[in-house]
Amino acid sequence: MKNYRFLIVRQDRIGDAVLSTSLPHEIKKNYPSSFIAVLVRDYTKDIFEHNPYVDEIIILNRKQTLLEFAREIRGHKFDYSFALLPEEFINWGLFLAGIKTRIGVGHKFYQFITNTKSVYRRKYLDKRHEADYCMDFLRKLSIEPDTINPEIFLTTSEREKAGKIRSFFAGKKLIGINSTSGNSAPNIPVEEYKALIIKLQKEHPDLQVIVTDLKVPAEIDEMKNIHYINRNCTLREAIVNFSALDLLISASTGPMHIASALKVPTLAFFCPLPACTPDLWGPLGNKAINIVPEEEYCRIKCPGDPKICKFIGAEKLTIDNIILEMMSILNKL
Repeated sequence: MKNYRFLIVRQDRIGDAVLSTSLPHEIKKNYPSSFIAVLVRDYTKDIFEHNPYVDEIIILNRKQTLLEFAREIRGHKFDYSFALLPEEFINWGLFLAGIKTRIGVGHKFYQFITNTKSVYRRKYLDKRHEADYCMDFLRKLSIEPDTINPEIFLTTSEREKAGKIRSFFAGKKLIGINSTSGNSAPNIPVEEYKALIIKLQKEHPDLQVIVTDLKVPAEIDEMKNIHYINRNCTLREAIVNFSALDLLISASTGPMHIASALKVPTLAFFCPLPACTPDLWGPLGNKAINIVPEEEYCRIKCPGDPKICKFIGAEKLTIDNIILEMMSILNKL
C-alpha cells in the first residue's frame, strides 16, 4: 500500500473550504495509508478540526517570506499538492518545496514555468458544482470519487453541547437566521430579515428564532425573545451551535455550507447568473430549498452585479413565500 503524502491547499473563504472537505475522505479510501495535510487560513482551520481523514492542519502564515514558506512545506516531504485556488506565492512555494507532483487551476504563466499540472473550469458552462470541480484534482490521479458531499465532524462532547442547546428550548423547532453574507452573494435586506423574525414570532410560537450571525447587524440586534447564539464565538463554537438547528435561513454563504455539511436543513437565496447559481454553489447532502427569483424579475430588475442585488420586488422572496417554503421543510422533518 502506497504511503503517499498529500497537501490540500484551500486558502480562501469559509464556504470554499467547506466544499473541499470531502477530498481527504476520497483520498483515504483509495490510499488508506496516506498522510493528508490541509493548508488553510487561520480562520477556516476549525472546519477541518477532528476530521478523521486529515492528519495535520497547517496554518498559512502570510508574514513568511517565500523561502520560509517553502522551507516549512519542504519539511513535510509531500508527494502531491492540490492548490485549489491559484496564487503565485503559493505556487512558487510548492515548487521550491520540491513537491514532485503539483496540481493547480487554470493557465497561469507561473504554473507553466514551474511545470505545474492543471485542471480547468470551462467557464461554468455545464452547471457543475464547485465541490465537483474540487474533485477534478483527484481525477487527475485517476481517482473517481464516490461522493462530493462536504463533511464536518463533531466530537462526542460537541454533540452533547448541541443536545443541551436543543433541550434548553424545550422541544421547540430551532430556526436559524443568518442575515449577513459578507458581500459574497445576493441577499435580502436586513430589514426584511427583521420583518421575517417578527412574523415568525407572531404566527409560529412553536418555533424559536436564533440569530446566527457572528456580527449581528444593528437592525436586528437586541430583539425580544431572540437568542444570538454565535455572538463572541469562535468558528468551532459556531459550528457546534449550527448543528443544533432544525433549519437555517440565509443567503448563499459560508454558514449555509456549514449547515449542509452538518446535515442541517437549509433555505437559501440564490441568483441565477452562471457564477452564482445553486447548480454551482448550492448546499449538498442535506434537505434544502433554494429560492431563485422568477425569470421576469431578473430580466427587468437585475442590477447586473449580484453583490448589490437585494431581490427587491421578487415575488419568490417575499416574507410570506419564505415562510411557506420554510414550513414545507419543517413538516417533513
